[in-house]
Amino acid sequence: MATDTRKPVLTRSARSSYERKKTRATARERAVSRLARDIGPIPPVADPARKARTLRSLFAFAESYFPKRFFLDWSDDHRAVIRRLEYATKYGGLFALAMPRGSGKTTLCEVTTIWAVLAGYRDFVMLICENRPLAEDRLGGIKVELSRNDRLLADYPEAVYPIRCLEGENRRSCGQLHHGQQTFARWGDREIVLPTIPGSRASGAVIRVAGMTSGVRGTLVTKPDGKQIGPSFVLLDDPQDDEIALNPIRAAKRAALINGAVLNMARPGTKMTAVMTCTKIALGDVADIFLDRTKSPDWQGETYRMMRSMPARMDLWDRYARLRRDEFARDGDGAEATEFYRKHRAAMDQGADAAWPARHNADEISGVQHAMNLMFRDEAAFWAEYQNEPRQDGGEADRLTVADVEDKTGGLPRRAVPVGCNTLTMFADVHDKLLYWCICAWADDFTGHVIDYGTWPEQKGRAYFTLRDARRTLGRKYPKTGREGAILAGLKDLLAASLDRTFEREDGAEMRLDRVLVDAGYLPRQVGQAIRLAGSAAVWPSRGVGIGAAHRPFSEHKRKKGERVGDNWMIPAVTGTQELRHVRIDTNHWKTFVHARLATALGDPGCLSLWGRDGRTHRLFADHVAGSEFFVVTESRGRKVQEWKTYPTRPDNHWFDCLVGCAVGASLCGITLWGRAVRRRGKKKRPKVTYIE
Repeated sequence: MATDTRKPVLTRSARSSYERKKTRATARERAVSRLARDIGPIPPVADPARKARTLRSLFAFAESYFPKRFFLDWSDDHRAVIRRLEYATKYGGLFALAMPRGSGKTTLCEVTTIWAVLAGYRDFVMLICENRPLAEDRLGGIKVELSRNDRLLADYPEAVYPIRCLEGENRRSCGQLHHGQQTFARWGDREIVLPTIPGSRASGAVIRVAGMTSGVRGTLVTKPDGKQIGPSFVLLDDPQDDEIALNPIRAAKRAALINGAVLNMARPGTKMTAVMTCTKIALGDVADIFLDRTKSPDWQGETYRMMRSMPARMDLWDRYARLRRDEFARDGDGAEATEFYRKHRAAMDQGADAAWPARHNADEISGVQHAMNLMFRDEAAFWAEYQNEPRQDGGEADRLTVADVEDKTGGLPRRAVPVGCNTLTMFADVHDKLLYWCICAWADDFTGHVIDYGTWPEQKGRAYFTLRDARRTLGRKYPKTGREGAILAGLKDLLAASLDRTFEREDGAEMRLDRVLVDAGYLPRQVGQAIRLAGSAAVWPSRGVGIGAAHRPFSEHKRKKGERVGDNWMIPAVTGTQELRHVRIDTNHWKTFVHARLATALGDPGCLSLWGRDGRTHRLFADHVAGSEFFVVTESRGRKVQEWKTYPTRPDNHWFDCLVGCAVGASLCGITLWGRAVRRRGKKKRPKVTYIE
């Protein structure tokens, strides 16, 4: 007999009863779920007085809630840095703080981030590191404090208690409720959104981390009420690594990224606040750029060192170092050297000032000993990583610094010619807005002295300016002319004024310019016309050529009829297409040459110095000469050449070009490093002798 397998048909009343039961069960489940997801009332504040104190003071916040992080006595430098961080959090600004390696920069950044959002000073804080993995590690440290720090839970329950209820599960944040309202909390790998709780200072605040090369654009966040917010406070924790610090081009690009993308993350109308905690690794690195208030005037740079002053009795420390080195060679632990320091501590500490006295290891006696041990381990690393004073290595490839140029003042008044100088040269660099010029006096052995420099038109009342922001320009001085006409008029007036000038030497002799070179690489027709109007054989057009190691120098070229070849310069023969004969300059060679002259000590033959006594008056000139370009040593075909390149963010190198042109002009006049005895290659003056001799 077959079985009936047809589905039974429910009546209308039975179907209606089933639907009602299903709806009630679903409602019950939803109610249970909502009850389970609702965190209930927020616990009361455990210590209102302590909370009120820590709301006002970052220092009190750090001491009260993070005793395991700050377990050593504070140094004066730490207090100064914390005051800077507190000021920036409350009132804004741009700050660059260079601290010794291991002095707690990262910890201070994490604690400042937590305080800024919990105290309600900032609703969106961004912590940026060199790369994304490091940034995620920093966020991990912040998450540990928010989810495990019982003291924070006790005094800031409105922000921390809902986070505790998540129990580290990000998926729970999507459905978390408080009195039936969604908290909109988020607990991600690169972002934390604090719960939206009525009355909470940190309601909906955002903490986000990113690497320098990722995640610094498109950072707007939409809050539950529909309002969009962007980062208003950025903490940059060591935004460079060794590879970037040692490459001037990459360092300049990183600095441009910070000034561009990072500082423009805020919403329109919101002023960005940024604090960079950093350590100098090399001269010209990212930290060096932002700590220099001349290069980065918007940033307030402060440098802190492990040793404010070094010991006076270095002879005793040298004995200590030898004793310690010999002891380690015998598999010792340094105890004998420490005992030597204990016996002679009063003398060895004389003149020494350790910025953080409490920072030393258990087997060391003082902060001074700890610092000196670090120096004896690796002196170069000590001066860079702990003193924030990177040292040059003493080789031929050392880079001249702005301070080195500023220190080369010879003490003479402006426009005064030293008594040993017999030749005056001038160079003019041509640009749309300004003409840069420089005048140098030279002795027969290439000892030089910068007696004057400036711009045409003169930038009166401005000690520091750039070509881009020049106010008195050629266009304004000659308003009825176009671009070419203004340059021609400016060159005509500059050359006329310069050729008519006389300069007085220390012995009273009057001198005039012997050679004037004008850069003709830009608008050569206008330059040639201005030179013809000047009507002086002393004025020549010039063009720079960067000859690298892979190219043949002028001396190896096959010489044509009518050409003249000198010391890495050449005067080509006149052709039918040329209006005037000009000088071609090997700029790589002559920039290296001028670099060496500036590096030569005052008083030595071949030294190049500046007028005046106060080097600070030459800060802009020194920036052009030593802060605008760097060189890369290349080798090819048996030649080693320093090839010069400009920093991407520092294009003003015009007075450097002028100084190079003045040196080439001196060479055209017959001046050499070994004096004027040799005028032509291979020909020497023979001494006169009698017939009998």
